[in-house]
Amino acid sequence: MTKADIVQVVYSRLGGFSKKESADLVDLAFEMMKETLGRGEKIKISGFGNFVLRDKRQRQGRNPQTGDPIVITQRRVLNFKASQILKQALNGKEAHAPASAVAASVGAKE
Repeated sequence: MTKADIVQVVYSRLGGFSKKESADLVDLAFEMMKETLGRGEKIKISGFGNFVLRDKRQRQGRNPQTGDPIVITQRRVLNFKASQILKQALNGKEAHAPASAVAASVGAKE
């Protein structure tokens, strides 16, 4: 699924918004997520999962082609942990998930 696909789903399912307004809504949501993660804060979406930014320290590594030791620089990595509801929906065990969470996860698959 691409950003354009998400814009199309917002446009067709919500109604009342033009394509441009739908694109602006999607852009705003992603921009808010980037800003939140940039501040080092977690993003928790009920029924979907958590996005967490982690700092990894500098460490020694090895070039896989030559075997030479190299230094892997410190960096920030984004981790996503799926919620139990999403895991159940993806594994076909939707009976325990609330209907709204299942509908949201099914809509994300289109």
